[in-house]
Amino acid sequence: MVANNQTVGLDLRARSLWLLLGWVLVLCIVFLSVAPISIETGVEQGDKLSHAFAYGTLMVWFANLYGRLARRRMFAAGFVALGIALECIQGWTGYRAFEAADMVADAAGVAAGWALAPPRMPNVLKGVEKFFRA
Repeated sequence: MVANNQTVGLDLRARSLWLLLGWVLVLCIVFLSVAPISIETGVEQGDKLSHAFAYGTLMVWFANLYGRLARRRMFAAGFVALGIALECIQGWTGYRAFEAADMVADAAGVAAGWALAPPRMPNVLKGVEKFFRA
């Protein structure tokens, strides 16, 4: 049960593991953003959906770990800044392209992730812990 927005995610038993996995997700996004590889989705503008999904996942993940509004704002701003920075870096690489639309997709993903986070939706990480304890 969630008492209020201040306590969401604070009583996770595997909190250290969830934090580690969250930062691994961040590193994966950084790597995939600057590596000289191409991920084809087969869908027109599918890369925009991939951007939105990736950044939405980050926001949901960390919002499940941090309930305080100030901390969530910090992560949201940080993820938007990360998307902007990585897009600029892509433009400098010579093998990736700078696209402002990707930055918009990143920010839209962060906003969607915020909207899908507790307390509006259940704490997914807490649910996983509960499932494995049963």
